[in-house]
Amino acid sequence: MEELTWLAQGKAWLMEKGPGFLVDLAVFILIIIVGAIAIKITRKALKMVLHKSKRINETLEKFLVNVTGKVLWVVLLMIALPRLGIDVAPLIAGLGVTGFIVGFAFQESLGNLASGMMIVLNQPFKIGDFVDAGGHQGVIGEINMMATTMITPDNKKIVLPNRGVWGNPIVNYSALDTRRVDLSVGVAYSSQIGKARDVIADALKATPGVLSDPAPQIELNAMADSSLNLVVRPWCKSADYWNVFFAANQAIKEALDAAGIEIPFPQVDVHQRQG
Repeated sequence: MEELTWLAQGKAWLMEKGPGFLVDLAVFILIIIVGAIAIKITRKALKMVLHKSKRINETLEKFLVNVTGKVLWVVLLMIALPRLGIDVAPLIAGLGVTGFIVGFAFQESLGNLASGMMIVLNQPFKIGDFVDAGGHQGVIGEINMMATTMITPDNKKIVLPNRGVWGNPIVNYSALDTRRVDLSVGVAYSSQIGKARDVIADALKATPGVLSDPAPQIELNAMADSSLNLVVRPWCKSADYWNVFFAANQAIKEALDAAGIEIPFPQVDVHQRQG
């Protein structure tokens, strides 16, 4: 008897509301199809626009296109679901409460995401740059919306949360074409400063990678306890920095030795008075 009752009720529902439901279902499917096509076109158009922008890199481009697509799908479902008699108002209210809870629980991740967007928008560095960021030095290996991967000079892989990278000073050693190499050379007090300067200048000219323009700066920097300290500042290509740094140190030492200019050891003069 119960089965007959259910069948009778189902038949009555089909006779009374079936045609209307089929129409609403057809409209729902049509809205989804048209909306899906519109979202696909919008994603392609947005991707083309972002691709032409010089301030948007590939990482941010993919992120914005994907987020836009997901938001549009949510809007599309909000429009289509009422055709099936589904009230979306409680769903929207629930999403608001859920969003607040999720935002509070994942505020650290959201901070990394926001910092990632700032990094890709401002581009303080790019993959392959040697930087000092987040308290570490190394070559940038990967940049995504949540973290930045760095390879240190001793070949360690460090994954830095973007919040820690963007929230601290960033030094990019590869951003400019040239860098200054700062050296300090001590000579004995008995040395002629002019001669020492000329010897060092000749040594730098013979050092591979040292640029002639701008010219190296060689000046007396300090009269220290045991030596006259000269500041030596040659310029080089950023990529040649460490090669020039080591080669210049060796070339200056050998040139000073050949010229008979002493590089003194730390020393103290002791004067004894007789009573």
